[in-house]
Amino acid sequence: MKVAETLKQPGADEIVAEALSWLGTPYRHQASSKGVGCDCLGLIRGVWRSLYGNELEVPGDYAPDWAEAGGEEQLLLGAARNLEPKPLDAFCAGDVLIFRWRPHLPAKHAGIAVSQSHFIHAYQGGGLVLKSALVPQWRRRLAGVFVFPNS
Repeated sequence: MKVAETLKQPGADEIVAEALSWLGTPYRHQASSKGVGCDCLGLIRGVWRSLYGNELEVPGDYAPDWAEAGGEEQLLLGAARNLEPKPLDAFCAGDVLIFRWRPHLPAKHAGIAVSQSHFIHAYQGGGLVLKSALVPQWRRRLAGVFVFPNS
């Protein structure tokens, strides 16, 4: 599905408020329903639906194994098709953050910055949508930063 041709411009406060409203949603692979279940991509899709009133590009099936080495940058390519890229060191509240676990592996995780020091994400290890500190271990895994698009 293509992105809608006319989009409203969400503000950072609106994006952050919507992301925070997902806190506590259980982790469910390939799901995207607030309060019911989502994974990291489902969180981004759900926030998109709330902001724009339509569905973001629906991904095909993807593996729950974050460490798989498929070689393709599907998450980064999908983000680039639907969001606006920006420099890694220029992220701010409301931006989508894409992570890779190891330098030689494709990016496999996403979240939404709520500040320069914290982000919201659905993390399988945490079992739900949670707010995490952007500690050095997360920052060095940052593979892409994207902004929700303008109309």
